[in-house]
Amino acid sequence: MILVHSFSRFFRDQFQLEFYVRRLAKSGVRLVSITQELGDDPMSNMIRQIMALFDEYQSKENAKHTLRAMKENARQGFWNGALPPIGYRIVEAAEQRGHRTKKTLEIDPIQAETVRLIFRLAREGNGSSGAMGVKSIAKHLNASGIRTRDGGRWGVDAVHKVLTRTTYVGRHRFNTKYWKTRERKPETDVVEMAVPPIIDAAEFETVQVLLKGRSPAMTAPRVVSGPTLLTGICFCAACGGAMTLRTGKSGRYRYYTCCTKARQGGDRLQGPHHSDGKARQRRRSSH
Repeated sequence: MILVHSFSRFFRDQFQLEFYVRRLAKSGVRLVSITQELGDDPMSNMIRQIMALFDEYQSKENAKHTLRAMKENARQGFWNGALPPIGYRIVEAAEQRGHRTKKTLEIDPIQAETVRLIFRLAREGNGSSGAMGVKSIAKHLNASGIRTRDGGRWGVDAVHKVLTRTTYVGRHRFNTKYWKTRERKPETDVVEMAVPPIIDAAEFETVQVLLKGRSPAMTAPRVVSGPTLLTGICFCAACGGAMTLRTGKSGRYRYYTCCTKARQGGDRLQGPHHSDGKARQRRRSSH
């Protein structure tokens, strides 16, 4: 027996509730609510399903009202919670409504220097090179002993997020994705929250132009056209990580390389590169 306060505590989705109630029943397990006493007869099953529909509707209405309040909160310049972007920290605002104190973002002087460095490397390089790409920046940060906020190594994705985030020019975007599917929402649903800028707008736009010019070489493996033949069967001899597909010469060449090295830009892994064309040729000859 599984005992819950109400059926809505188990699931607030009518389909999922009924699905798991039936799966549990097949294993001889009953779902019992201490506030909604129902039997196992057809009438009780129908009442449970009707209550589940109302619970699902109420849950969606609550979510809609909560999101509307959070959007208005962001529109007024207040932070809704969660971890702030690197370079910022959460502080209490002077304004207080009811028993809750509003929160805002302020610049973290230590982490902000890392953000400025990343933009400077993307725009000018490290003094011995020209403008650096995302992978080169990650490699430079890791080689210099500069770590992420949680003490980890920098990866391509983390650097790219910093370079493309409008938060750093004073415009934080809230409500950009659906939390379940992670799909992007329409621009009409997005709210911009004013925050202290770390990067000058002109510098940010310059970096966006540079990133766009490098984009063919930055195409992620999952969006490269054609099947990835060795997915799940080819691993790095140095660290055991999966081999991932990369492109070179603006997409003209494709090759497999260690995913750890590709993500972190480290030079400690000296695993060989393997041409995708050779892999295809070997695979055809084996059939």
